[in-house]
Amino acid sequence: MADSDEMTINLVVLGRTQTGKSAAGNSLLGSSDFESHLSPSSVTTCCSLGHSCRISGIIRRNGCELALRVRVLDTPSYPHSGLSKEQVRDTVKSALAHHFGEEGLHLALLVLRADLPLYPDESDHVIQFIQELLGPTWKDFTAVLLTHADKAEEAGFSEEAYLHSASSTLLSLLSSVQHKYIFLDNQKSIIKKERAIVLRKLLNFIRQNNYQVLPLKHSKE
Repeated sequence: MADSDEMTINLVVLGRTQTGKSAAGNSLLGSSDFESHLSPSSVTTCCSLGHSCRISGIIRRNGCELALRVRVLDTPSYPHSGLSKEQVRDTVKSALAHHFGEEGLHLALLVLRADLPLYPDESDHVIQFIQELLGPTWKDFTAVLLTHADKAEEAGFSEEAYLHSASSTLLSLLSSVQHKYIFLDNQKSIIKKERAIVLRKLLNFIRQNNYQVLPLKHSKE
């Protein structure tokens, strides 16, 4: 939180290479802060913090409209083509503590591609990684962003039909995070109205968690 007439939410995006993680961060910010392009190797090699402008018309609390600010921490992918798991984990942990150590983290956004299956081993590895980053209460502070939703739509899947046909691995993951998930189209620039819908959904997840934040310890370095 910042001034009494505005609210700041702190988010971190996590995911594999080429899931659209950095693009998702840009969509949430309404900017192009993070480098995002097709590449045979991992594009993001360090953490980067992006800030949105003041956004109006999104949130009301106690009968009053608040301006919203969004802060997004973009992170190296895991697994990474050039960094070990330990290097990625330590880099992200340090950045979380540095940027959000005072105010805490509202949500970690696990970015998965809606047009690719989630395999059990992949799910196990990513859950272990998030647990190491966020600790035992990770489920309360994690939501899933299903990117490239346009490709699922082109294949004839509505959101309901997609989830009905989804693997037990994905459904188990969504259940573990209390069904906090959002479909996102990364292929085109997100328009203002669509961005407002996504931000309202994220704010609803935060509200369901009683506006709690995950405290983050500062690095000892």
